[in-house]
Amino acid sequence: MHHLAQYTATNISSRQDAPVIVFDSGIGGLTVLREARVLMPDRHFIYVADDAGFPYGSWEEPALRERIVSLFADLIRRFHPQLCVIACNTASTLVLDDLRQAFPDTPFVGTVPAIKPAAERTNSGLVSVLATPGTVKRAYTRDLIQSFATQCHVRLVGADRLATLAEAHIRGEKIDDELVLEQITPCFIEKDGKRTDIVVLACTHYPFLANVFRRLAPWPVDWLDPAEAIARRMLSLLPENKDKILHHHDDLAVFTSGKPDYAIRRLLQGFGLRN
Repeated sequence: MHHLAQYTATNISSRQDAPVIVFDSGIGGLTVLREARVLMPDRHFIYVADDAGFPYGSWEEPALRERIVSLFADLIRRFHPQLCVIACNTASTLVLDDLRQAFPDTPFVGTVPAIKPAAERTNSGLVSVLATPGTVKRAYTRDLIQSFATQCHVRLVGADRLATLAEAHIRGEKIDDELVLEQITPCFIEKDGKRTDIVVLACTHYPFLANVFRRLAPWPVDWLDPAEAIARRMLSLLPENKDKILHHHDDLAVFTSGKPDYAIRRLLQGFGLRN
């Protein structure tokens, strides 16, 4: 990850001032960063997008696991973060345990499908999990259902195009409504006079498409975005920032390709991130 050489952990005078890393395969993790800043306006964030590896769904698992652990070895050495957030369901379900074992002195917060809160909130008992194919096939996801949602009918829907569509939408490109509808339609089930009433957004890219989903959905459902819950978990793990200094002007975006395009640079500016 030689392109990170230009970035150094400057002006970090103590652990309390150290940054929080928010990591994703692309720009979906900005949904988590947005919520984290609402709860923690006094923290310094570094957003890391592994755009050179996007999309993660096309990787073989051992190679992807090795890649992410290697990336974090470099990130932790350079930035000395006090907390790392894996704002990506695919990466979390695959490599979170490996990261915790490899870097025991650094706390990690993962992103897992919000199956437990969905099971607690549903009225119809019909819940769908809209995810990437990688998240759907992981035993981790099925274990969550077994642990928290045995009283529900949970449908796992692996959408193979939505993350890429979300990236295009964020860039301001026109996306095909028919394709979006095709991807989300399997989430909607009618059974014994009841209908799906909650769809878990199990990819951090998907909340960027939430308004499109609402417009195209066959009937209204609760689209469950995990970003706020992730931000609350981050807050619970961080030591108190006694100085309450606002750091947002220092917030940085790092792209593993080293060359985000113009549309992404504009988006980063809108988020107050320099790159």
